[in-house]
Amino acid sequence: MSAIVEFYWRPGCGFCSALRAGLSRTDLTVREVNIWEDPDAAARVRAVANGNEVVPTVFVGEKSLVNPSVAEVVAAAAA
Repeated sequence: MSAIVEFYWRPGCGFCSALRAGLSRTDLTVREVNIWEDPDAAARVRAVANGNEVVPTVFVGEKSLVNPSVAEVVAAAAA
């Protein structure tokens, strides 16, 4: 069973759209969280992105990845 991937995004983010498209071609279970609709999610992103709301930010377990590639997410999920 693969790890659950938490994908933090916001509307209008081209990098988010690109990562979403790439992740859709994997077998990963992805939970999407819109940081503009969830203040706690925005705070979690700021906590790992030097106080900025940089998206996409992905969490795999305790590991955080700021603006990762699909390959980086897949590798984190496999670890």
